[in-house]
Amino acid sequence: MTESHDADVAIVGYGPTGVIAALTLAKYGVSAVALERDEDLYPRARAVTVNDWTMRIFQNLGVDERIEKKIDPQRALRWVTYDGTEIMRVEHPPSTLGRRPRFYNIYQPTMEAELRAAAREHGDRVAVHYGADVTGVDQDADGVTVAWTHAATGERRTVRARYAIGADGGSSTVRGQVGCRLLGDTGDVTWVVIDCRVKRWWPDRDFLTFWSDKERPVVDIALSAGNHRWEIPLKPDESPADYPTSAEVWPLLKALGVTEKDVEIHQHAFYKHHTRMADTWRRGRVFLAGDAAHLMPPWAGAGMQTGMRDAHDLGWKLARVIRGELPESWLDTYEAERRPNAAFYTALAVQLGRVIKQELSEEEQAAMNAVPEDTVTPFEPPLTAPPVLAGGWLRGPLGDASIVGRMVPQPIAGDAVGRMARLDELLGDGFVLLGDDVDPATLLTEPEKAGWDALGARYVAVRPKTAYTQGPDELVDLDEVLLPWLRRYGARAVAVRPDRFVAAADVSGLAVPA
Repeated sequence: MTESHDADVAIVGYGPTGVIAALTLAKYGVSAVALERDEDLYPRARAVTVNDWTMRIFQNLGVDERIEKKIDPQRALRWVTYDGTEIMRVEHPPSTLGRRPRFYNIYQPTMEAELRAAAREHGDRVAVHYGADVTGVDQDADGVTVAWTHAATGERRTVRARYAIGADGGSSTVRGQVGCRLLGDTGDVTWVVIDCRVKRWWPDRDFLTFWSDKERPVVDIALSAGNHRWEIPLKPDESPADYPTSAEVWPLLKALGVTEKDVEIHQHAFYKHHTRMADTWRRGRVFLAGDAAHLMPPWAGAGMQTGMRDAHDLGWKLARVIRGELPESWLDTYEAERRPNAAFYTALAVQLGRVIKQELSEEEQAAMNAVPEDTVTPFEPPLTAPPVLAGGWLRGPLGDASIVGRMVPQPIAGDAVGRMARLDELLGDGFVLLGDDVDPATLLTEPEKAGWDALGARYVAVRPKTAYTQGPDELVDLDEVLLPWLRRYGARAVAVRPDRFVAAADVSGLAVPA
């Protein structure tokens, strides 16, 4: 950091997206200053779930165990009509990414408070100003200047950084300041969100249930820490003014069979569904992430998680660029990789919303429930399937029969001196090439190895548990997961990125992606 910069990165907005950006940057020794408009945590539970991909990010940041104490395993998802007919169910098979359940129920204020507490432990690497109302974002060839006013005192200040991240939500000031446009639509229907404290257990409370109905579909969600939520659409002749207090809200819950014996209403709020995305996620040294870049309906439970994944992807790339380990051109891969994933979850949310609102034809419903045959990759419903990149810093074909773009599984593995741990804890934080019972370096040409050496890559042979290790930098496939996974796609070696996605494989060329 030079004298002209107060921090390496300025983060505008310190919700889940902003705090994950700060944690990721701090992990790699890069300083961040966050500007948050609100003095306190937003008290309402907006997001309701995280999955094993997000938990793997938490693991990378060293916060997974403390977060797991604040959240609850999710049983399954089901779509049910009011007469008890189950339209669709999504069970959660065992995770391949290093967690026991695939999905967890959360109570966002509690989880978010824990993430902020973890960020405070990074000391001077993460500075946060609360009550900061951002009024301007200007950039030049050397950095970004963010102007802000302290809401309580009126004091005007500026922050100078090398780069800036706009993580300031759907009404993003940063987005407007840098001239990005938010495209898409907002739904006409107003929904009431009712957050409750649980007073007693009831049958199947641990299902995430979507009550499917054309007139009054309902989302019925168990949250962690003894909370429960219902989301209910208002009818055309209703408005938020009809529900000023909990007394007016109670009839909505009682119509569902919920009484004062079951819950206590904690709070309620109103919102509309958005399906929107910014026309670009980058202007020079300024990036958009989370709701500032995309807004999606809640049906896939992916809005907050998509933002945190944005922040992690951008964070590790920015950190390596700032540290001089990667060229600045790497930052172009951020939107190339994250936009398709956000679009995927947006489309999935829209389709799942059609299920709960009974808008699908029988043919469309059958197509959603159909299981494709003769696939190389075992089929899983899109909502629960392990993540796959659709573009970006990759070499080789993508698709069902390709290992490129897939996230490597995370079983328990062993190292050459007998230590046993989850795979990521043994791989470290950098680039690594894994070989199927072979040193992957021996499969590379001199130029290929020089390319990976320049990125500081490790070369690790993965041995079967029935064999001896042959060198110090080797792993043992104790759970018998990694080697069968490589062989499924015909790969002897793969190059794995720091975010655990496969960048290249020997079957399509192990040269460093362009």
